[in-house]
Amino acid sequence: MVRQKERILVLAGWLSAAIAGLHVGIVFFGAPAYRYFGAGEDMARQAEAGSFVPAAMTLAIAAVFAVFALYAFSGAGRFRRLPLLRTGLVAISAIYLVRGFSLLQELARYDSGAVLPRHLAFSFTSLVIGLLYLAGTILLWPSLSSRQKV
Repeated sequence: MVRQKERILVLAGWLSAAIAGLHVGIVFFGAPAYRYFGAGEDMARQAEAGSFVPAAMTLAIAAVFAVFALYAFSGAGRFRRLPLLRTGLVAISAIYLVRGFSLLQELARYDSGAVLPRHLAFSFTSLVIGLLYLAGTILLWPSLSSRQKV
């Protein structure tokens, strides 16, 4: 059974895994998905032209999110201890939070029509996941030490 404190990182891990899966799906849906999720017109055109570059880049990003998920599961004790666990979880928290804090800038520009509602949702999602990683890391900090207690 998952202890209460561990649930936060387990949830963060599953959300990262879902984002990894979403990126794999983008590769299969092609140019429309690249456009919808904000990868840019250049990426969409390359995908339409049959270039392997957008797929390779997107799959690499999916792999990064999968590693993020593994770090969350490792921190929650659901997966073997990964190297630099504390450092990794802090870095992952920071990455999600930096992306999430762009929500403030997007909200300021929202009335001008320069920001689509889905972009607000993407930023909000990143902010929530970043807060989950941060909270889980803080709550489990002592148990994340590489030194075993005697």
